[in-house]
Amino acid sequence: MAKRKAQEALSPSSSSSSKSKHWMYDVFLSFRGKDTRNSFTGHLYAALKQAGVNAFIDDNELRRGEDIAAELVRAIQGSRIAVIVFSKRYGDSSWCLEELVKIMECRRTLRQMVFPIFFDVDPSSVRRQTGSFAEAFRKHEERLVLDMEKVLKWRAALTEAANLSGWDLSNTADGHEAKFITKIVAEITRHLNNTHLFEAVYPVGIDSRVKDMSKHLGAGLDDVRMVGIWGMGGIGKTTIAKAVYNKFCGSFEGSSFLANVREATKQPNGLVRLQEQLLCDILKTTKIKVGSVDRGINLIKERLRCRRVLIIIDDIDQLDQQYAMAGNSDWFGLGSRLVITTRDERLLNQIGVDSIYPAPEMNETEALELFSWHAFRNGRPDKEYSELSSSIVACYGGLPLALEVLGSFLFGRSMAQWKSALEKWKTIPHGQIQEKLRVSFDGLNDETEKNIFLDISCFFIGKDKNYVRQILDGCGFFAEIGISVLLERRLLTVCEKNKLMMHDLLRDMGREIVRAKFPGDPGKCSRLWHPKDVTDVLTEHSGTEEIQGLTLSLLGSDKTSFSTQAFANMKRLRLLQLKFVQLSGGYEHLSNKLRWLCWHGFPHKFLPNDFNLSNVVAIDLKHSKLVQVWMESRVQYP
Repeated sequence: MAKRKAQEALSPSSSSSSKSKHWMYDVFLSFRGKDTRNSFTGHLYAALKQAGVNAFIDDNELRRGEDIAAELVRAIQGSRIAVIVFSKRYGDSSWCLEELVKIMECRRTLRQMVFPIFFDVDPSSVRRQTGSFAEAFRKHEERLVLDMEKVLKWRAALTEAANLSGWDLSNTADGHEAKFITKIVAEITRHLNNTHLFEAVYPVGIDSRVKDMSKHLGAGLDDVRMVGIWGMGGIGKTTIAKAVYNKFCGSFEGSSFLANVREATKQPNGLVRLQEQLLCDILKTTKIKVGSVDRGINLIKERLRCRRVLIIIDDIDQLDQQYAMAGNSDWFGLGSRLVITTRDERLLNQIGVDSIYPAPEMNETEALELFSWHAFRNGRPDKEYSELSSSIVACYGGLPLALEVLGSFLFGRSMAQWKSALEKWKTIPHGQIQEKLRVSFDGLNDETEKNIFLDISCFFIGKDKNYVRQILDGCGFFAEIGISVLLERRLLTVCEKNKLMMHDLLRDMGREIVRAKFPGDPGKCSRLWHPKDVTDVLTEHSGTEEIQGLTLSLLGSDKTSFSTQAFANMKRLRLLQLKFVQLSGGYEHLSNKLRWLCWHGFPHKFLPNDFNLSNVVAIDLKHSKLVQVWMESRVQYP
């Protein structure tokens, strides 16, 4: 039952969020009129009104019975915050108790904030129904002996409300009532003025993702859950996290959104500053100084362990970043939710999150709509640009970052400029997109992982994972662990039939990293894949020892031939992929460091004896004229 209620409370469909809901009142005041109407509650109401807070107070002093009037139900449901003034005789009133049950119900289903005030009564008396509350419930139980379920609801509501964070006159402002009221009004005003985070200029598809995320968040009313949002750069992880924060922050006692943690921790005392921000956000103070990470950890555990909080830790790439702010679920009060966004799935598994939400790419409809908003300021493309728009969406595969950047760049440009830009991007990808995506590449652990990524992006997309692993192991790259890291960081995926796949933008990013090192001089690049560059290098014999991999595909009918001497300076060539390419000359010019030879349409009936393949780990000669491997035996007998 608790699990179902938690899911309802966190479900976007159960109610509008405080951001979008039109509230009738800012504050609903619940109190026993005989106790505080003409004293404390009256003064509090006046102070709220003077502060510009639209507060509801029940002016009817003659309420009787146990059924709440319809106008009060509407007022409770229509108030953003409920303030309950517990006094010594509050429990005497069945009307007040029914009102309280309704308030706590709205807290769960409408995500309203509820604050208890303990006026001249001990919170433990309310929580456990002792003292004056014990006497009140003795009378209720005598009167409602046939309806004990109602009494149990009242008791549960009192216990739940008394466990919430609120104010106790006896230990606040030295019992000074005026100062007490001033403090309460300031806190309520702060909550009402709390601004939501900016999500996106055009929030296409966000609602459905928040709805999916809510399923991960809502597994139990009283547990503490850590949930990861995982995905490649530019997929929209931070946007989803902001939307989750905006949707649910109002239902927690405190909340904090720690943005761009990866970059923040590069600054001096970055982790300490984030710890201070976390504590200040939740404790609502600007005076906390941590001093050191270790002290910050202790302060977070001590100060937040009884608070029900929502914390978003955005974009982490190291385990110590998360541990400094939310190392364990027992650091926080029951019902807390911790959301962590990262590009690294393994990091989430190391943390031990309860659930991982893989941020999905946009579907074709969402992608076209988002692109159109940025390119045309409309949800659909202009008619004459419709075909071009669809081709862009097809090329960039539902990555929100790319659609936003390209759409904004093309806004207001002519058809000729659109076509020119598209041709340019086929050769030189858009810099702003590449910069964002490159963060994932730069974050890889070492050069072997980077080499694996570059080799796959240039030569092995669509190839069998085990086949590629064998080749890369032959290159000394420890491919089993390297490919695993790329999969965990969403830089690579494995699809049906064990094929390695990569998002087109990540492929382009990898190839651009190679090209950009020596722009205009492909003979010095480590890998060659563009047909014109390869053709120029082979024709001009401009290849250097920097070249480690080369691929060229020609039509079967193409009679173009290149001299093997073009390979003479490619001393480090490891990977060679040719399709229907004709070579003339001696094969002693090809590198003895070759690990992979893929030559579809191999033009000879046998492998030349001067073709040194002693270090090759994989040979693919499909569609060739090969009759035998070597014309003469290469085994030397004593």
